[in-house]
Amino acid sequence: MNIETLWLLLAGVGAGLTGSVAGLASLVSYPALLDVGLPPLAANVTNTVALFGVTGGTIAGSQRELRGQGARLRLLVAISVVGGGAGAALLLVTPAAAFEAIVPWLIATGAILLLLRDRLRIWATAMSRQASRQRHGVRRALGWGSVVLLLGVYGGYFGAGVGIIALAALALERVEPLAVTNAVKNVATGTANATAAIAYVFLAPVDWSAALAVGAGALLGGYLGPMVVRVAPERPLRWLVAAAGLMLAVHLGTS
Repeated sequence: MNIETLWLLLAGVGAGLTGSVAGLASLVSYPALLDVGLPPLAANVTNTVALFGVTGGTIAGSQRELRGQGARLRLLVAISVVGGGAGAALLLVTPAAAFEAIVPWLIATGAILLLLRDRLRIWATAMSRQASRQRHGVRRALGWGSVVLLLGVYGGYFGAGVGIIALAALALERVEPLAVTNAVKNVATGTANATAAIAYVFLAPVDWSAALAVGAGALLGGYLGPMVVRVAPERPLRWLVAAAGLMLAVHLGTS
C-alpha cells in the first residue's frame, strides 16, 4: 500500500466518523482528494461515490435507533431518491461554480438552525395554536417534504455539509433523542448520495482507486460513528455539531 492510498484510507475513516456523527464527511474527504491531485469535478464525483461507504456503515451501526422508524424512512427515502437524481443531473449539465458559491451560506444557516432548535420549536408550537390542526398538519408536511427534496438535490449536486443542514431540519420536525434524529438523517442523506453515485458511476469521471480507498475507510468510520452519538450527551453534541458546521462554512467560503 503506497502513501497516497494510506492517506485516502485514513481520510475515509475520518470522513465516516464525522459524517455519521455530524454530517460533515466532506470536510475530511473532499480536501484529501484535492490534495492527491484530483481536479475539483473529479474530486466531487469521486467523493460522492466513496461516501456511499458512510451510508452502509451508519445503517449497520444504527439498528437500535432505526427501530420503529419504517414508515418515516420509506417516505424520506422516496423523496431523497428524487432529489438525489435531480441533483446529479444538475451537476452533469451545468457549471458548478455558481452553486458552490452559496454552499458556505447554506451550511452556516443549517448550523444556526441547530443552535436555535429549542427556541424555534417553542415558536412553532405557539404558531400552531393559531391555526386548525388539519391545515397546520398538511402545511407542515408539505413544507418538510419540500425541504427534504431540496436537501436531496443539494446532496446529489455537491453535498458538502448536507448532513448538518438535514440534521437541523429533522431536529425541528419532532422531539426525539439526537441519536435517533442522526440515524434517520444518515439514511436520508445516504439515499440521495447513493442515487447520485449510481449516475456518476456511468456518466462522470470517477477515480476508482481513490474512491475505493476512501470508501473502505468511510465504511469503518461510519460503523463506529453511531456508537459515539449513542453515548455522547445531547446538548454538548448538538453545539459541537453546530460549531463544526460554522467552521466548515468558513473553510469553504475562504478556500
